[in-house]
Amino acid sequence: MAEVWLRSFAAALPTVRRAHGDDEVRDWFSHVVVPRCESWVAVAGDGVAGLLVLDGAELEQLYLDPPWRGRGLGDRFVELAKRRRPQGLGLWTFQVNGPARRFYERHGFVEAGRTDGLRNEEREPDVRYVWRPRKWAG
Repeated sequence: MAEVWLRSFAAALPTVRRAHGDDEVRDWFSHVVVPRCESWVAVAGDGVAGLLVLDGAELEQLYLDPPWRGRGLGDRFVELAKRRRPQGLGLWTFQVNGPARRFYERHGFVEAGRTDGLRNEEREPDVRYVWRPRKWAG
């Protein structure tokens, strides 16, 4: 999972300063993400093609190995997240990540706020998105 995260972050966010080195990211996945969060992976052959991490009602991580972008895997992960959290989801993404923002908006997430980035480790302006299920009329 960590290797996919590292490759995806490098490809999608080349201008964003990473707050942690590769080994720290690997350690974080091993000792924090996997034991404490609901984690899902998509496997292709003998490797991980993508990952989804849910922490309560928070969509914490959704990363795809770069060759798997644009093939519907992200769509499947979002649908899985919505099924697992039918009451709603929230997430953060960086303002500079236009493709991710368009992706989440296409999946019904709406912008709920922005920050100047001073509260995240990367010090990068970010955007809060939320998804709430539609209520049935009647």
